[in-house]
Amino acid sequence: MNGQQLIEALRSGRQVYGTLIVSPSPFWPARVKQLGLDLVFIDTEHIPLDRSMVAWMCQTYTALELAPVVRIPSPDPFQAQMVLDGGAAGVIVPYIESAEQVLTLAGAIKWGPLKGQKLRGILDQQAEAEPELADYLAERAARKAFIVNIESVPAVQALDDILSGPYVDAVLIGPHDLSCSLGIPEQYDHPDFDAAVRTIIRTARAHGVGVGIHIDSIEQEIAWSQAGANLIMHSSDIVSFLNRLTEDFGRIRSGLHDERKTSAEQVNI
Repeated sequence: MNGQQLIEALRSGRQVYGTLIVSPSPFWPARVKQLGLDLVFIDTEHIPLDRSMVAWMCQTYTALELAPVVRIPSPDPFQAQMVLDGGAAGVIVPYIESAEQVLTLAGAIKWGPLKGQKLRGILDQQAEAEPELADYLAERAARKAFIVNIESVPAVQALDDILSGPYVDAVLIGPHDLSCSLGIPEQYDHPDFDAAVRTIIRTARAHGVGVGIHIDSIEQEIAWSQAGANLIMHSSDIVSFLNRLTEDFGRIRSGLHDERKTSAEQVNI
């Protein structure tokens, strides 16, 4: 899947499958390809990956027809442009809480490389792009997905406004931050958390954009997908590694009557 196919799938409501990739190992991409995913999630907000490594990962996964979407560290249009220059098929922008933030980021993601006063005038609807420029930018924008992280109560309350423009292609719920904003940290089975997730799903689908949550709970992912979520951003390589080896070493130690236990803590990304 490329960026344009990703946008079309997200907006149409088709299921889109992805996972967070932490490891930059050159052995990883070919193995990830075997999973039959549509995209890979590369996180530069919480994971220490430098610019050249992110570009290498984006170029490699693009060559394997896995759309690389990169979460930038903050709602900064210059950081968005930077990862797009490196080959990202889409940008995930963290902690969006207002339509003004969306408009600023849209300038980079959907109107780049236009900048400065001319861009601001177009965004503020005080000016129009020349026909040739408008066609050129529209063709570029069709290949670059704009995904917003919704991670707080104010963001949920402002979601209609956030999605009121034409720019956002999908919403990705950040469960850890959202649960903290709700005052129920990491209580992902709490009724208030479930209600917030379902509100986000309904609102996003009503605006014709994709929606999903980055989480490691298959049962909840299925339930929320049945409620309308179509971006299945399941787990990560590091969590899968931890879970599988915890299980394996537990079985080995049990078979050897070794009472030591593997301590696996939840990884929040």
